[in-house]
Amino acid sequence: MSQRILFISNGHGEDNHSSHIIRTLQDLRPSLEIAAMPIVGQGHAYRRLGLPIIGPTQILPSGGFTYMDRWRLLDDLRSGLLGLTWRQLQAVRRYAPSCDLVAATGDFVGQTFAYLSDRPFVSFISPLSAMYEGQLKLGLILQNILRSPRCRAIATRDSATAIDLQRQGFTKAQFGGIPSLDRLKPTGKDLQLRPEQPMVALLPGSRLPEAVRNFKLQLRLVIETARLNPAIQYRAALVPALYALLPEIAQAEGWRYEHSWLSYNSQGTPVDILCLDDAFSDIVCRTSLVIGMAGLAVDQAVAIGKPVIQIPGEGPQFTYAFAEAQTRLLGLSAQTVGTRSADAEILSAAARCLVKTLADKDYLSACVENGQRRFGPLGASSRIAQLILAQLELVTADCGDMTAV
Repeated sequence: MSQRILFISNGHGEDNHSSHIIRTLQDLRPSLEIAAMPIVGQGHAYRRLGLPIIGPTQILPSGGFTYMDRWRLLDDLRSGLLGLTWRQLQAVRRYAPSCDLVAATGDFVGQTFAYLSDRPFVSFISPLSAMYEGQLKLGLILQNILRSPRCRAIATRDSATAIDLQRQGFTKAQFGGIPSLDRLKPTGKDLQLRPEQPMVALLPGSRLPEAVRNFKLQLRLVIETARLNPAIQYRAALVPALYALLPEIAQAEGWRYEHSWLSYNSQGTPVDILCLDDAFSDIVCRTSLVIGMAGLAVDQAVAIGKPVIQIPGEGPQFTYAFAEAQTRLLGLSAQTVGTRSADAEILSAAARCLVKTLADKDYLSACVENGQRRFGPLGASSRIAQLILAQLELVTADCGDMTAV
Protein backbone atom coordinates (compact mmCIF):
# COMPACT_ATOMS: atom_id res chain seq x y z
CA MET A 1 0.00 0.00 0.00
CA SER A 2 1.47 3.37 -1.03
CA GLN A 3 1.97 6.14 1.50
CA ARG A 4 1.05 9.76 0.92
CA ILE A 5 2.67 12.98 2.16
CA LEU A 6 1.46 16.55 1.74
CA PHE A 7 4.10 19.30 1.73
CA ILE A 8 2.98 22.76 2.86
CA SER A 9 5.24 25.81 2.54
CA ASN A 10 4.78 29.55 2.83
CA GLY A 11 7.51 31.20 0.77
CA HIS A 12 9.63 30.83 -2.34
CA GLY A 13 12.71 29.86 -0.33
CA GLU A 14 10.60 27.35 1.61
CA ASP A 15 9.37 25.84 -1.67
CA ASN A 16 13.01 25.48 -2.69
CA HIS A 17 13.95 23.76 0.57
CA SER A 18 11.04 21.36 0.26
CA SER A 19 11.80 20.54 -3.37
CA HIS A 20 15.28 19.28 -2.44
CA ILE A 21 13.89 17.18 0.39
CA ILE A 22 11.28 15.76 -1.97
CA ARG A 23 13.91 14.81 -4.54
CA THR A 24 15.76 12.86 -1.87
CA LEU A 25 12.53 11.23 -0.67
CA GLN A 26 11.77 10.15 -4.23
CA ASP A 27 15.23 8.59 -4.50
CA LEU A 28 14.87 6.79 -1.18
CA ARG A 29 11.27 5.67 -1.63
CA PRO A 30 9.93 5.97 -5.21
CA SER A 31 6.52 4.59 -4.21
CA LEU A 32 5.68 7.66 -2.07
CA GLU A 33 2.78 9.79 -3.28
CA ILE A 34 3.68 13.44 -2.72
CA ALA A 35 1.54 16.54 -3.25
CA ALA A 36 2.10 20.19 -2.31
CA MET A 37 0.33 23.33 -1.17
CA PRO A 38 2.46 26.45 -1.74
CA ILE A 39 0.81 29.27 0.20
CA VAL A 40 2.91 32.07 -1.35
CA GLY A 41 3.37 32.42 -5.11
CA GLN A 42 2.82 29.80 -7.77
CA GLY A 43 4.98 27.01 -6.36
CA HIS A 44 7.30 26.75 -9.35
CA ALA A 45 9.78 24.57 -7.42
CA TYR A 46 7.04 21.98 -6.98
CA ARG A 47 5.74 22.30 -10.51
CA ARG A 48 9.21 21.65 -11.92
CA LEU A 49 9.10 18.28 -10.13
CA GLY A 50 5.71 17.51 -11.66
CA LEU A 51 3.96 17.41 -8.27
CA PRO A 52 0.21 17.98 -7.97
CA ILE A 53 -0.72 21.32 -6.39
CA ILE A 54 -3.84 20.70 -4.30
CA GLY A 55 -5.19 24.25 -3.99
CA PRO A 56 -5.28 27.72 -5.55
CA THR A 57 -2.10 29.80 -5.92
CA GLN A 58 -1.65 33.50 -6.62
CA ILE A 59 1.17 36.04 -6.76
CA LEU A 60 0.43 38.85 -4.31
CA PRO A 61 2.00 42.35 -4.34
CA SER A 62 4.14 41.81 -1.23
CA GLY A 63 5.66 38.58 -2.49
CA GLY A 64 5.03 37.20 1.00
CA PHE A 65 7.16 39.82 2.77
CA THR A 66 4.50 41.66 4.76
CA TYR A 67 6.59 41.13 7.91
CA MET A 68 9.19 43.52 6.46
CA ASP A 69 6.62 46.25 5.79
CA ARG A 70 3.17 45.91 7.34
CA TRP A 71 1.73 48.49 4.94
CA ARG A 72 2.21 46.00 2.14
CA LEU A 73 -0.33 43.79 3.87
CA LEU A 74 -2.98 46.29 2.76
CA ASP A 75 -1.99 45.72 -0.87
CA ASP A 76 -2.29 41.98 -0.35
CA LEU A 77 -5.69 42.34 1.31
CA ARG A 78 -6.93 44.42 -1.61
CA SER A 79 -5.68 41.68 -3.95
CA GLY A 80 -7.73 39.02 -2.20
CA LEU A 81 -5.37 37.63 0.46
CA LEU A 82 -8.10 36.60 2.90
CA GLY A 83 -10.18 34.77 0.32
CA LEU A 84 -7.10 33.06 -1.12
CA THR A 85 -5.91 31.92 2.32
CA TRP A 86 -9.35 30.55 3.18
CA ARG A 87 -9.54 28.58 -0.08
CA GLN A 88 -6.03 27.21 0.45
CA LEU A 89 -6.87 26.13 3.99
CA GLN A 90 -10.06 24.44 2.81
CA ALA A 91 -8.05 22.61 0.12
CA VAL A 92 -5.63 21.35 2.78
CA ARG A 93 -8.47 20.18 5.02
CA ARG A 94 -10.09 18.34 2.12
CA TYR A 95 -6.89 16.65 0.98
CA ALA A 96 -5.10 15.97 4.27
CA PRO A 97 -7.38 13.14 5.52
CA SER A 98 -6.02 10.99 2.67
CA CYS A 99 -2.41 11.63 3.79
CA ASP A 100 -0.34 9.64 6.25
CA LEU A 101 1.80 12.66 7.14
CA VAL A 102 2.10 16.40 6.52
CA ALA A 103 5.49 18.13 6.14
CA ALA A 104 5.42 21.88 6.79
CA THR A 105 8.29 24.14 5.75
CA GLY A 106 8.05 27.71 6.96
CA ASP A 107 7.19 29.91 9.90
CA PHE A 108 3.93 30.60 11.74
CA VAL A 109 1.69 30.45 8.65
CA GLY A 110 2.93 27.16 7.25
CA GLN A 111 2.95 25.50 10.67
CA THR A 112 -0.57 26.74 11.39
CA PHE A 113 -1.80 25.19 8.14
CA ALA A 114 -0.16 21.91 9.13
CA TYR A 115 -1.77 22.01 12.57
CA LEU A 116 -5.20 22.74 11.11
CA SER A 117 -4.87 19.78 8.75
CA ASP A 118 -5.66 17.56 11.76
CA ARG A 119 -2.92 15.17 10.62
CA PRO A 120 0.44 14.27 12.19
CA PHE A 121 3.12 16.62 10.85
CA VAL A 122 6.84 17.27 10.72
CA SER A 123 7.92 20.92 11.04
CA PHE A 124 10.92 22.37 9.22
CA ILE A 125 11.13 25.93 10.56
CA SER A 126 13.60 27.03 7.90
CA PRO A 127 13.09 30.86 8.13
CA LEU A 128 13.56 30.93 11.91
CA SER A 129 16.90 31.10 13.67
CA ALA A 130 18.22 31.76 17.13
CA MET A 131 21.20 33.51 15.50
CA TYR A 132 19.15 36.66 14.87
CA GLU A 133 18.85 37.54 18.57
CA GLY A 134 20.64 34.77 20.48
CA GLN A 135 17.35 33.10 21.40
CA LEU A 136 14.42 32.09 19.22
CA LYS A 137 11.18 33.71 20.38
CA LEU A 138 8.37 31.65 18.91
CA GLY A 139 5.30 33.41 20.23
CA LEU A 140 2.50 31.72 22.17
CA ILE A 141 0.57 30.27 19.21
CA LEU A 142 3.59 28.78 17.43
CA GLN A 143 4.87 27.39 20.74
CA ASN A 144 1.59 25.57 21.24
CA ILE A 145 1.61 24.27 17.66
CA LEU A 146 5.13 22.86 18.02
CA ARG A 147 4.31 21.35 21.42
CA SER A 148 1.23 19.64 20.00
CA PRO A 149 1.38 15.81 20.05
CA ARG A 150 0.62 15.87 16.32
CA CYS A 151 3.88 17.75 15.70
CA ARG A 152 6.08 14.68 15.56
CA ALA A 153 9.46 16.35 14.95
CA ILE A 154 11.02 19.79 14.44
CA ALA A 155 13.94 20.37 12.05
CA THR A 156 15.95 23.61 12.17
CA ARG A 157 18.13 25.35 9.59
CA ASP A 158 21.15 25.63 11.90
CA SER A 159 22.51 23.80 14.92
CA ALA A 160 22.35 26.88 17.15
CA THR A 161 18.57 26.96 16.79
CA ALA A 162 18.22 23.25 17.54
CA ILE A 163 20.30 23.67 20.71
CA ASP A 164 18.28 26.73 21.74
CA LEU A 165 14.94 24.95 21.24
CA GLN A 166 16.19 21.96 23.22
CA ARG A 167 17.02 24.35 26.07
CA GLN A 168 13.48 25.72 25.83
CA GLY A 169 12.06 22.23 26.29
CA PHE A 170 11.37 21.29 22.67
CA THR A 171 12.97 17.86 22.95
CA LYS A 172 11.84 16.85 19.45
CA ALA A 173 13.91 19.64 17.84
CA GLN A 174 16.98 18.62 15.85
CA PHE A 175 19.40 20.10 13.37
CA GLY A 176 18.33 19.83 9.74
CA GLY A 177 20.34 22.34 7.70
CA ILE A 178 19.86 23.99 4.32
CA PRO A 179 18.74 21.34 1.80
CA SER A 180 19.73 23.24 -1.33
CA LEU A 181 23.40 23.16 -0.26
CA ASP A 182 23.52 19.45 -1.03
CA ARG A 183 23.18 20.16 -4.75
CA LEU A 184 25.24 23.35 -4.82
CA LYS A 185 28.03 21.95 -6.99
CA PRO A 186 29.70 23.20 -10.19
CA THR A 187 28.27 21.68 -13.35
CA GLY A 188 31.21 22.54 -15.60
CA LYS A 189 29.61 25.62 -17.15
CA ASP A 190 32.17 27.73 -19.03
CA LEU A 191 32.20 31.11 -17.29
CA GLN A 192 34.91 32.45 -19.61
CA LEU A 193 37.03 33.63 -16.69
CA ARG A 194 40.48 35.13 -16.90
CA PRO A 195 42.87 33.18 -14.66
CA GLU A 196 44.32 34.80 -11.55
CA GLN A 197 41.83 37.70 -11.50
CA PRO A 198 39.06 37.93 -8.88
CA MET A 199 35.46 37.34 -9.90
CA VAL A 200 32.45 38.98 -8.26
CA ALA A 201 28.98 37.42 -8.51
CA LEU A 202 25.82 39.50 -8.84
CA LEU A 203 22.75 37.98 -7.14
CA PRO A 204 19.83 40.39 -7.53
CA GLY A 205 17.10 38.03 -6.34
CA SER A 206 14.35 36.16 -8.14
CA ARG A 207 11.12 38.13 -7.75
CA LEU A 208 10.18 40.59 -10.45
CA PRO A 209 9.87 43.54 -10.64
CA GLU A 210 12.04 43.93 -7.51
CA ALA A 211 14.89 41.92 -9.02
CA VAL A 212 15.00 44.35 -11.96
CA ARG A 213 15.42 47.31 -9.60
CA ASN A 214 18.04 45.42 -7.61
CA PHE A 215 20.01 44.50 -10.72
CA LYS A 216 20.06 48.11 -11.92
CA LEU A 217 21.55 49.13 -8.56
CA GLN A 218 24.15 46.40 -8.90
CA LEU A 219 25.09 47.59 -12.39
CA ARG A 220 25.73 51.06 -10.97
CA LEU A 221 27.83 49.53 -8.20
CA VAL A 222 29.89 47.64 -10.79
CA ILE A 223 30.63 50.92 -12.58
CA GLU A 224 31.85 52.47 -9.32
CA THR A 225 33.96 49.42 -8.52
CA ALA A 226 35.52 49.24 -11.98
CA ARG A 227 36.89 52.74 -11.50
CA LEU A 228 38.75 51.55 -8.38
CA ASN A 229 39.87 48.14 -9.64
CA PRO A 230 39.47 47.43 -13.36
CA ALA A 231 40.86 43.89 -13.00
CA ILE A 232 37.75 42.50 -11.29
CA GLN A 233 35.55 40.20 -13.38
CA TYR A 234 31.76 40.03 -12.96
CA ARG A 235 29.24 37.25 -13.51
CA ALA A 236 25.50 37.60 -12.91
CA ALA A 237 23.31 34.65 -11.88
CA LEU A 238 19.82 35.59 -13.02
CA VAL A 239 16.46 33.87 -13.09
CA PRO A 240 15.10 33.35 -16.63
CA ALA A 241 12.46 36.06 -16.31
CA LEU A 242 15.11 38.66 -15.44
CA TYR A 243 17.53 37.38 -18.08
CA ALA A 244 14.84 37.93 -20.72
CA LEU A 245 14.71 41.63 -19.80
CA LEU A 246 18.43 42.32 -20.26
CA PRO A 247 18.04 44.28 -23.54
CA GLU A 248 15.57 46.68 -21.89
CA ILE A 249 17.67 46.97 -18.72
CA ALA A 250 20.82 47.68 -20.75
CA GLN A 251 19.09 50.42 -22.70
CA ALA A 252 17.69 52.02 -19.56
CA GLU A 253 21.08 52.01 -17.77
CA GLY A 254 23.28 52.98 -20.72
CA TRP A 255 24.96 49.57 -21.16
CA ARG A 256 25.40 47.57 -24.35
CA TYR A 257 23.97 44.05 -24.48
CA GLU A 258 25.01 41.29 -26.85
CA HIS A 259 24.95 37.48 -26.53
CA SER A 260 24.65 37.35 -22.71
CA TRP A 261 27.29 40.07 -22.22
CA LEU A 262 26.64 43.52 -20.75
CA SER A 263 29.34 46.07 -21.57
CA TYR A 264 30.02 49.60 -20.34
CA ASN A 265 32.85 52.09 -20.70
CA SER A 266 33.43 53.80 -17.36
CA GLN A 267 35.48 56.94 -18.01
CA GLY A 268 37.81 55.03 -20.34
CA THR A 269 37.72 51.82 -18.26
CA PRO A 270 35.76 49.07 -20.00
CA VAL A 271 33.75 46.68 -17.84
CA ASP A 272 31.89 43.53 -18.89
CA ILE A 273 29.40 41.25 -17.14
CA LEU A 274 28.54 37.77 -18.35
CA CYS A 275 24.88 37.14 -17.47
CA LEU A 276 23.55 33.59 -17.26
CA ASP A 277 20.24 32.06 -16.24
CA ASP A 278 21.46 28.47 -15.85
CA ALA A 279 24.73 28.74 -13.95
CA PHE A 280 23.94 29.70 -10.35
CA SER A 281 25.96 26.85 -8.81
CA ASP A 282 28.97 27.43 -11.07
CA ILE A 283 29.00 31.18 -10.44
CA VAL A 284 28.57 30.98 -6.66
CA CYS A 285 31.09 28.16 -6.24
CA ARG A 286 33.78 29.95 -8.26
CA THR A 287 33.25 33.54 -7.18
CA SER A 288 35.60 35.48 -4.90
CA LEU A 289 32.83 37.67 -3.48
CA VAL A 290 29.06 38.16 -3.84
CA ILE A 291 27.07 41.34 -4.31
CA GLY A 292 23.90 39.97 -2.77
CA MET A 293 20.33 41.27 -2.74
CA ALA A 294 18.57 37.99 -2.07
CA GLY A 295 17.70 35.63 0.76
CA LEU A 296 18.37 31.93 0.25
CA ALA A 297 20.91 32.52 -2.53
CA VAL A 298 23.00 34.66 -0.17
CA ASP A 299 22.67 32.07 2.61
CA GLN A 300 24.06 29.43 0.27
CA ALA A 301 27.00 31.61 -0.74
CA VAL A 302 27.91 32.30 2.89
CA ALA A 303 27.58 28.63 3.78
CA ILE A 304 30.33 27.73 1.30
CA GLY A 305 32.61 30.47 2.59
CA LYS A 306 31.92 33.44 0.33
CA PRO A 307 31.94 37.05 1.61
CA VAL A 308 28.87 39.12 0.77
CA ILE A 309 28.42 42.84 0.19
CA GLN A 310 24.80 43.95 0.59
CA ILE A 311 23.23 47.23 -0.50
CA PRO A 312 19.61 47.96 0.47
CA GLY A 313 16.97 48.27 -2.23
CA GLU A 314 13.38 49.46 -2.32
CA GLY A 315 11.88 46.07 -1.45
CA PRO A 316 9.45 44.56 -0.76
CA GLN A 317 12.04 41.96 0.27
CA PHE A 318 15.51 43.42 0.14
CA THR A 319 15.18 46.58 2.21
CA TYR A 320 17.62 47.79 4.85
CA ALA A 321 15.58 45.97 7.52
CA PHE A 322 16.01 42.67 5.65
CA ALA A 323 19.70 43.28 4.96
CA GLU A 324 20.34 44.16 8.60
CA ALA A 325 18.59 40.98 9.74
CA GLN A 326 20.67 39.00 7.24
CA THR A 327 23.82 40.49 8.72
CA ARG A 328 22.82 39.23 12.18
CA LEU A 329 22.01 35.80 10.76
CA LEU A 330 25.14 35.46 8.62
CA GLY A 331 27.63 37.04 10.98
CA LEU A 332 30.94 38.44 9.78
CA SER A 333 30.51 37.06 6.23
CA ALA A 334 27.92 39.70 5.32
CA GLN A 335 28.61 43.43 5.19
CA THR A 336 25.69 45.81 4.65
CA VAL A 337 26.57 49.23 3.26
CA GLY A 338 23.98 51.96 3.78
CA THR A 339 20.80 52.25 5.84
CA ARG A 340 18.48 53.35 3.04
CA SER A 341 17.83 52.38 -0.54
CA ALA A 342 21.19 52.72 -2.24
CA ASP A 343 22.02 56.09 -3.79
CA ALA A 344 25.23 57.40 -5.37
CA GLU A 345 26.87 57.97 -1.96
CA ILE A 346 26.08 54.45 -0.75
CA LEU A 347 27.21 52.89 -4.03
CA SER A 348 30.54 54.69 -3.81
CA ALA A 349 31.03 53.46 -0.23
CA ALA A 350 30.06 49.92 -1.24
CA ALA A 351 32.61 49.96 -4.07
CA ARG A 352 35.38 50.94 -1.66
CA CYS A 353 34.25 48.23 0.76
CA LEU A 354 34.24 45.63 -2.01
CA VAL A 355 37.75 46.40 -3.20
CA LYS A 356 39.09 46.48 0.36
CA THR A 357 37.40 43.15 1.17
CA LEU A 358 38.92 41.35 -1.80
CA ALA A 359 42.38 42.38 -0.61
CA ASP A 360 41.88 41.20 2.99
CA LYS A 361 43.15 37.59 3.01
CA ASP A 362 42.61 37.12 6.75
CA TYR A 363 38.99 38.21 6.44
CA LEU A 364 38.39 35.92 3.45
CA SER A 365 39.73 32.97 5.44
CA ALA A 366 37.50 33.90 8.37
CA CYS A 367 34.48 33.82 6.04
CA VAL A 368 35.20 30.19 5.14
CA GLU A 369 35.32 29.23 8.82
CA ASN A 370 32.20 31.27 9.61
CA GLY A 371 30.16 29.61 6.88
CA GLN A 372 31.09 26.12 8.03
CA ARG A 373 30.35 26.96 11.65
CA ARG A 374 26.95 28.52 10.98
CA PHE A 375 25.52 26.19 8.33
CA GLY A 376 27.50 22.96 8.31
CA PRO A 377 27.69 20.11 7.96
CA LEU A 378 26.10 19.39 4.59
CA GLY A 379 23.52 16.65 4.07
CA ALA A 380 20.32 18.46 5.09
CA SER A 381 18.18 16.88 2.36
CA SER A 382 19.08 13.40 3.54
CA ARG A 383 18.75 14.23 7.25
CA ILE A 384 15.30 15.76 6.89
CA ALA A 385 14.10 13.13 4.41
CA GLN A 386 15.18 10.36 6.80
CA LEU A 387 13.45 12.19 9.65
CA ILE A 388 10.22 12.32 7.62
CA LEU A 389 10.46 8.64 6.69
CA ALA A 390 11.05 7.67 10.31
CA GLN A 391 7.98 9.58 11.44
CA LEU A 392 5.99 8.16 8.54
CA GLU A 393 6.78 4.64 9.75
CA LEU A 394 5.83 5.52 13.31
CA VAL A 395 2.54 7.07 12.20
CA THR A 396 1.74 4.05 10.03
CA ALA A 397 2.56 1.71 12.92
CA ASP A 398 0.33 3.71 15.28
CA CYS A 399 -2.54 3.50 12.80
CA GLY A 400 -1.98 -0.25 12.44
CA ASP A 401 -2.11 -0.71 16.21
CA MET A 402 -5.37 1.26 16.43
CA THR A 403 -6.89 -0.82 13.62
CA ALA A 404 -5.90 -4.03 15.39
CA VAL A 405 -7.61 -2.85 18.56
